Amino acid sequence: MKTTTTMLLCLITMLLIASAHSKEETAMRLDMKHRDSLSPNPSPYHRIEDIMGMDQKRHNVISQKIKTTKGGVKMSLGSGFDYGAAQYFSEIMVGTPAKRFRVVVDTGSELTWVNCRFHGQGPEKLENRHVFRAENSSSFRKVGCMTKTCSEDLAKLFSIAICPTPRTPCAYDYRYVDGSSAQGVFAKETFTLGLTNGSVTSIRGLLIGCSSNSEGGASFRETDGILGLALSDYSFTAKATNIFGGKFSYCLVDHTSHKNVSNYLIFGSTPSSTTTKAPARRTTRLDLSILPPFYAVNIVGISIGEEMLNIPPQVWGVKKGGGTILDSGSSLTFLAEAAYKAVVTGLQRHLVGVKRIKPEGLPIEFCYYTTKFDDRKLPQLTFHFKGGTRFAPYRRSYLINAAPGIRCLGFVEAKGEATNVIGNIMQQNHLWEFDIAASTLSFSPSTCL
Repeated sequence: MKTTTTMLLCLITMLLIASAHSKEETAMRLDMKHRDSLSPNPSPYHRIEDIMGMDQKRHNVISQKIKTTKGGVKMSLGSGFDYGAAQYFSEIMVGTPAKRFRVVVDTGSELTWVNCRFHGQGPEKLENRHVFRAENSSSFRKVGCMTKTCSEDLAKLFSIAICPTPRTPCAYDYRYVDGSSAQGVFAKETFTLGLTNGSVTSIRGLLIGCSSNSEGGASFRETDGILGLALSDYSFTAKATNIFGGKFSYCLVDHTSHKNVSNYLIFGSTPSSTTTKAPARRTTRLDLSILPPFYAVNIVGISIGEEMLNIPPQVWGVKKGGGTILDSGSSLTFLAEAAYKAVVTGLQRHLVGVKRIKPEGLPIEFCYYTTKFDDRKLPQLTFHFKGGTRFAPYRRSYLINAAPGIRCLGFVEAKGEATNVIGNIMQQNHLWEFDIAASTLSFSPSTCL
């Protein structure tokens, strides 16, 4: 998760939007936004400092976890730039009567949860956040601690084995890859969701975490919970794709966008209105079984301009400890040591003459004064997928804004044999469609507006 604080990113503020009718004609949609700054008297580099710290923790745990283990809904999706957290956010409606909560959208998290009070456990109120009053919802159904669901099925989601009485709810202590955590009890609840045709529908029996306590960075301080989109039997993705068709999509607005700028997270068919005119849609294989619960892709190389970089093939092979995933919860892009050195060396050659700076305390190697720098002087960086598909991100996605007049190469070195992670800054301004049923990933350039 899980959470990646302050800076250029932050995924998500989603606003439910209407619609429901036939499964063939509608899709689920949520607004999605990105936001980033609420710290008092921040340093010029505070966002990238926080992002680096949280991303590094997240990547370490991702690597450890990997080694050991027809219409639809429409939800708003936007940057967390204005909230001081490096995530994207959306809004969901939970319970009966339905209450609205702002949540982090995370493709690396399996559990959906909200700040919650149940049977006297949990916060009465939280500053700038909402608390779900479970006992006020007629559709709230706790999961019992003596059930097979608790003792076996939810063991992967950190269910706690202690069960003093048959009436005791199934408890969890959910740990995120960035060091944050949430504690509470599992339940089944009703979600009210907007559809792409303008109507509204309800989904009953969704697994949700009623979190009485959570600890983490800016994302937890500014949001009400997490929307878990990882590939898991108990994630929001599993339920939504089963109902609305086996795919979901999102378009991440620029990570420096303000909260009034958003696009959508959609489960079901992708509306053509979110793409740019005549987009260059490309498709590659989505490997759903090799690095669960993450969304893995087969990258075979990286080029800069017309030059294919000399990167050992084992960097991309899962059996050698590598492999590559897309992760909405990581801001920067992590590359295994050999790939990282090849990429930054290749880009440096085209930044000769641009004054380099090493900001004090900033744990990122390559930053430059670029007030008068023309992006077009930097060659196109391209990721090459098995089968010939190519992903060419915008230059501002790999020479990223760190402070006024200063930009940095948006890559982090992952030491030794490690998983490569394509973060959300690299993904911005593209429409991404995850087709779970067909095991494909499609993408195309988009304004996301």
